[in-house]
Amino acid sequence: MTHRLPRRTFLQTAAATLAASTGWRHATAQPRPAPSERITVAAIGLGERGFAVLNEFLAEPDVQVVAVCDVHDLHYREREWGKGKALGRKPAAELVNAHYAAQTKSGAQWACQVYSDFREVGQRDDIDAVLVATPDHWHALITLAALRAGKDVYCEKPVTHLFAEGQQVYREVAERKAILQVGSQQRSDPLFRQAVELVRNGHIGKIQKVEVGLPSGYSKPMGDPAVLALPDGLDYQQWCGPSPVLPYTKARHHRWWRGHTAYGGGVLMDFIGHHNDIAHWGLDQEAGGPTRVEAVGWTFPDTPVYDTPAVYNIRCDYANGVTSTISSELPTGVKFLGETGWVSVTRGKISCSDKRWEDPKLPRGDWHAYLSPGHVRNFVDGVKTRKACVAPAESAHRAIAPGHLAYVSQALGKPLTWDTKSETIIGDAEAQRRLMAVTYRSPWTLM
Repeated sequence: MTHRLPRRTFLQTAAATLAASTGWRHATAQPRPAPSERITVAAIGLGERGFAVLNEFLAEPDVQVVAVCDVHDLHYREREWGKGKALGRKPAAELVNAHYAAQTKSGAQWACQVYSDFREVGQRDDIDAVLVATPDHWHALITLAALRAGKDVYCEKPVTHLFAEGQQVYREVAERKAILQVGSQQRSDPLFRQAVELVRNGHIGKIQKVEVGLPSGYSKPMGDPAVLALPDGLDYQQWCGPSPVLPYTKARHHRWWRGHTAYGGGVLMDFIGHHNDIAHWGLDQEAGGPTRVEAVGWTFPDTPVYDTPAVYNIRCDYANGVTSTISSELPTGVKFLGETGWVSVTRGKISCSDKRWEDPKLPRGDWHAYLSPGHVRNFVDGVKTRKACVAPAESAHRAIAPGHLAYVSQALGKPLTWDTKSETIIGDAEAQRRLMAVTYRSPWTLM
């Protein structure tokens, strides 16, 4: 399918048809743009993070959320039933409907469509973009389905669960000239942009070393590890999807699923898409990566609930002589160390060897990082203008590649030599086979 131009849906002549198909009575609300100027969005995956990003989409006046989808109708994450925020497809629909109803003076009732199967969302021609905020093991298949249906995609990080999936996604985006924003929202944060500009403009001299600190993994069950009967309203077979159907336990479901490699890559793969992404941005390695990767000092939890590391270190060498350490034993954030100074940045704080550099008004040089007005806003603008977003698919894939490689290095007990251009492990067929492995549960396939 040829990708459609901006304003490709919700045309004024089709407004009545849309209202009939969604059960939604159209009401004009100013200063919202006319329906023909809005981007229509479907949200898939409505846990804590899905709700957070959904709220950001609702805040954009030129966005219309027309569908929500989740395999669980109602839950409270890891909390006691009825305590805290209600999550799932039913509360999401209520949130969307209440938001739009509150914007009308007429009190018109709004009704976004509710789904439990993402494939039904893709059949709708009136949807421009899809938010994918599911667990990691679903990212690739839902993203690829959306792209092939002519949609643009905002996908939470890490962009995919498996290495081969990431290649498939970024190549599909390029082929279709689609817009894809990965939810590595630190790229839209002024502090991270400031740090990267200081480094790229040579303030610290030639870069020698980068320290990437990530949080520790799960050292024990993070919830009740007992195997339980499936809760009402959850389609667990669909939740597991292409991955193995492990016994249901609260310690491995909402929020804590990433502790097992069936569904995620641990805290390592959760956060490497944030901080190592910034490291690659500062190193000008968004289309590259390290030439050597070695996993060292990994320890695993003493529980069958999880199989991802609680403590981990990854050593990387780059072709330009820079070395990096990605570790749960470093302070969280990114520290660039050069011949004449250093810059350290984490969420909410930037520190520099020269305190003058910490002033956000200081001219930083001729090289300027992509200026994003906000992560969701940047995506919406990209859908309209067809300009690539601040966190595109390939750079996100390459930022997490050292994590994928480190898992292989850990399994085989040796360092790996990496060809960044061909994205292959040099001289080790078994390591390459492990890296590229995609074992999906029938009937799911990566095509």
